[in-house]
Amino acid sequence: MQKKSKNDVSRSTGSTSSLKARSGQAKKALALHKKLGGKIRVVSASKIATRAALSLVYTPGVAAVSSYVAEHPDQAREYTMKGRTIAVVSDGSAVLGLGNIGPLGALPVMEGKAALFKTFADVDAVPIVLDLSTTVEAGMQSEIDAIVETVIRIAPGFGGINLEDIAAPRCFEIEQRLIEALDIPVMHDDQHGTAIVVLAGLINALKVVGKELDTARIVISGAGAAGTAIARLLKLAGALDITVLDSKGIIYMGRIDLVEHKRELAMLTKHGVGDLKTALTGADVLIGVSGPGLATALDIKLMAPKAIVFAMANPTPEIMPEEAKKGGAAVVATGRSDFPNQINNSLAFPGIFRGALDNHVTRITDDMKLAAAHAIADLIKKPTATKIVPDMLDKRVGKAVAKVIR
Repeated sequence: MQKKSKNDVSRSTGSTSSLKARSGQAKKALALHKKLGGKIRVVSASKIATRAALSLVYTPGVAAVSSYVAEHPDQAREYTMKGRTIAVVSDGSAVLGLGNIGPLGALPVMEGKAALFKTFADVDAVPIVLDLSTTVEAGMQSEIDAIVETVIRIAPGFGGINLEDIAAPRCFEIEQRLIEALDIPVMHDDQHGTAIVVLAGLINALKVVGKELDTARIVISGAGAAGTAIARLLKLAGALDITVLDSKGIIYMGRIDLVEHKRELAMLTKHGVGDLKTALTGADVLIGVSGPGLATALDIKLMAPKAIVFAMANPTPEIMPEEAKKGGAAVVATGRSDFPNQINNSLAFPGIFRGALDNHVTRITDDMKLAAAHAIADLIKKPTATKIVPDMLDKRVGKAVAKVIR
């Protein structure tokens, strides 16, 4: 048997410790959810303790409100839940780090999103998970058509649609079709929420290492929903040198296997054919939104001095922070709460929809996304290697983001 090196033993021990911690956390999470029976509740906004109160909230008084709203649909936001409520919609096809686990598997996550909306921005949110199996098996319509039509049908009751955990590439078409069809804001959070927080973190990380966005060489590992949106937003923000990789390597013009969104990404690539090592050679920034354990300290050593590494695969990053630092990384961020610099879309989406509801925004524009990223970054007045974004529990964040969504 081959003898393990000291580094192998260290990594193995750390991994075992991490697994034990996750196991303990999993038991606590299961116990909490069973005790609560889910994380959200529906409560009445008006106390109903008398017949007079009942007659105003329901019949006969509600008839006057229904008639008025029917005649003045533009005022539905003022008289109904539409003005303060978001639908959080998923088909369960790309849940967290769990993949395609279906609508019931997605429900706890959508409940969690709803709880974060309320906690961080006082936005009411309703989790809606879609079972597409019957419709698709019957050959009635595609999954994309089924999601789009379902959301359009339920949209009158909501002030915005937060799409979540829908797999690429279908998520791109679904979002675009809904944006075109509806007069309320629609945002796929896995794309844009993630991209906004990545840009916020990168703005401050570049300050720490004394580099500029327009001259930094940026490598993005992962060409799904998040990777695609990150590349697009960084380009809009002024990044000029971006290379994106998928599971087959660098995405470049001329690769014959590229689907539509990857052909767009190929236009950004300036450094030719190759794998992650090729892309990282001389790079200033690595942004990982792909899978666990894809990079090593030796890979990071290929990067330019004062490298920045955002390893955001969950629960296991593309490279663990201590390994990235061993390779020479100056600033390291992950998607996890047990390391400094947690890059998490909860810093963005509550405030975005709070601002959209307050200002009757009908579409989340690119300018709003850029403004949200800068609003988040600006909350850190003096960025350091271990503090490039606000804490997820920082109560300033939702308000700061909401102010720029108008």
